[in-house]
Amino acid sequence: MAPSFALEIHYRYKEMLRQGKDVVSFAVGEPDFDTPAHIKQAGIEATEQGWTKYSVTPGLPELREAICHLLKKRYGLEYGPSEVIVSVGGKHAMVNAMISILNPGDEVLIPIPAWFSYAESVKLLDAVPVFVPTRKEEEFQLKAGALEKKITPRTKIVLLNSPCNPTGSMIQEEEVVKIAALAVKHRFYIISDEIYSEIVFDGRKHVSIANLDPKVKELTITVNGFSKAYAMTGWRVGYAAGPRPIITAMGNVQGHFTSGTNTMAQKAAIAAVYGPQDFIRGMVEEYDRRRRYIVKRLNSIPGVSCFAPHGTFYAFPDVSGLLNRTFRGRRVRNTIELGNYLLDSEGVAVVPGSAFEGEGHLRLSFACSMEVIKSGCDRLAKAGAF
Repeated sequence: MAPSFALEIHYRYKEMLRQGKDVVSFAVGEPDFDTPAHIKQAGIEATEQGWTKYSVTPGLPELREAICHLLKKRYGLEYGPSEVIVSVGGKHAMVNAMISILNPGDEVLIPIPAWFSYAESVKLLDAVPVFVPTRKEEEFQLKAGALEKKITPRTKIVLLNSPCNPTGSMIQEEEVVKIAALAVKHRFYIISDEIYSEIVFDGRKHVSIANLDPKVKELTITVNGFSKAYAMTGWRVGYAAGPRPIITAMGNVQGHFTSGTNTMAQKAAIAAVYGPQDFIRGMVEEYDRRRRYIVKRLNSIPGVSCFAPHGTFYAFPDVSGLLNRTFRGRRVRNTIELGNYLLDSEGVAVVPGSAFEGEGHLRLSFACSMEVIKSGCDRLAKAGAF
């Protein structure tokens, strides 16, 4: 397995901070907002009340009931607690689903650019990642026709991520409908990573593919969690909802690897579901303000172009006009070299697009304060590359 580019850059950034260097980071996909007070308080109270023992492997029954309530209220998805499993973050749920479904040689279709952990998880299981390119001219929106061309008798899973990390693109509803029809026709599973489903802009609406048709629901594992919407990254609470046989298999897998998720964190997640939700709206409004600013700044730089992301907190500018050039005596041929140059030259951490099968682009997270964003953009403009 290849290492995580984003984590490598983040560790390097942290080490530079430790050494007292003046650096800023657009690298890590983590909300800069604090977990809301009522959620933290629920975790504290759970600890004080003795909720410090093992949880049952699939998750506390009351949390699974809360997740069913959340899925129904937000996305129209109807599941029972036995069709839900709580995991150590959404990534854990996704990998458990893959382990439960894939055999060696099975193919997993992955639209690209894509989060780097998808392909690495598939390779770990001796299955085959098959990339489905999307086009920057279409703002990286997945088209069912492009997906259909990659389907073979060995296709076992199609992995959807909308809104998408790293591009911020969303799949249009009419394309989601067509993809659902393909799943039913060809009988492959869909793992739908919806971790950014609450962070959408410009009046767009997230569509859960499992809600379109009972037949596609039988083939869909919906993955989500509390990290992004509730700023609970460190609590590590994710979940999956899907067909009972798959969820049961995922529970068997999880029972041998990690057992249940942190009990106090699960109690906090219950408070997140049933507590005030206005925090999410305020957070998304602030992300939108940052999004508009960073896109405008990027588009003002010669050789750079960036569409306004539909969701998430990532910008994915095209920087191909800056490659194969020399800046301050340093040759920059690809986005890895460009990223290293920016960190070394001006102390700005970004993630190269090649990490996501998106060479020619950079991923910049705007899940950081406006002060950091403005400083970082100023540094980018000053770096000589921009």
